[in-house]
Amino acid sequence: MDQRLLQLISFAIGGALVAIIVNSLLLRFSRTLGIRNKNDVIVRWSNESKPSLGGVSFYLVFLFSLIAYAITFSDGPNIFQNKPFVGLLGAGSVAFLMGLADDAYNTKPLLKLAVQILCGVLFVVTGTHIELFHEGISDSLVTIIWVVVVMNSLNMLDNMDGITGTTVVFILAAALISNWIMLGFNANIWSITMISIIGAVIGFLTMNIHPSKLFMGDAGSQFIGLFVAYIAIDNLWNAPYHVEAPSYLGLFIVLVAFTPAAADTLTVVINRIRAGKSPMVGGKDHTTHHLVYAGLNDRQVWYVFLAIGLLSSILAISMINMLKLKTLLPIPLFAVFFLFVFFLLYRNTIKFKAPKK
Repeated sequence: MDQRLLQLISFAIGGALVAIIVNSLLLRFSRTLGIRNKNDVIVRWSNESKPSLGGVSFYLVFLFSLIAYAITFSDGPNIFQNKPFVGLLGAGSVAFLMGLADDAYNTKPLLKLAVQILCGVLFVVTGTHIELFHEGISDSLVTIIWVVVVMNSLNMLDNMDGITGTTVVFILAAALISNWIMLGFNANIWSITMISIIGAVIGFLTMNIHPSKLFMGDAGSQFIGLFVAYIAIDNLWNAPYHVEAPSYLGLFIVLVAFTPAAADTLTVVINRIRAGKSPMVGGKDHTTHHLVYAGLNDRQVWYVFLAIGLLSSILAISMINMLKLKTLLPIPLFAVFFLFVFFLLYRNTIKFKAPKK
């Protein structure tokens, strides 16, 4: 078997095992630490008090993957001299610490926004940005907005067992395969990091799919949102740049890959604005909740998002392959998938309302 494949499998299994071990220890020794929803039953779908520290394993796996990579590929380039990677490490650490503080102290929304903007700025100053307009200031602004939107979108989607973790796995899978399509099969630092985090999220999902034992928490949703935003920039947004295709095609690829999160966030924002509420205030009005109001149980809602995430990933990979083959004309048509999913989920929120108390 190809040595690179064995290395990737090892990192994936290692990420999953570290996540399972860390989360098991947290469950055993943190009976109250990280429990934020004792009286917060308005925002959380589950009324049970459970530890919200599952995301700690994501950050630990990220750090362990760096150490393991440095040991395994000791004769390779020094990853800490790679400015974009240092930017990811710095921004990821800031996002994790901010999320951890929010889990513990319920930080103010403006502080969270400021930290998210800082994370986007760290990306830009270390050389990572979306190639959309091919103009420094405009692309930098788009990058910062992208980071803020994804971090908040995945945080908002983390409202029911297994939904955010499953969505993240499929987005990262699409980004990983995109990396291989564009650059050839490899075991570079980006592939290793992606596959390690995929393993970590799968390990977390073994304890988060309904009925869950623990929640991701803001430490998890903020870090994983930051990580996904970063990985999507080079492997999805900037995929056209690698093959000298029109940059706007990256928007369609991202829209399809992020369909579960994008459709939910857009639906919630529209409905809350229509109701005269702030889009940033939590509530049981997400597409996931309305599927329950329509008669599905929690596990069935997860199946729905599992299917949407799988199709999103397959279609996004197909778009990347078309890009590589220079078959560009059909790519924008794939956005119909996002519109179709959004229409069905949004229509369901109008048709099936929360039961009156």
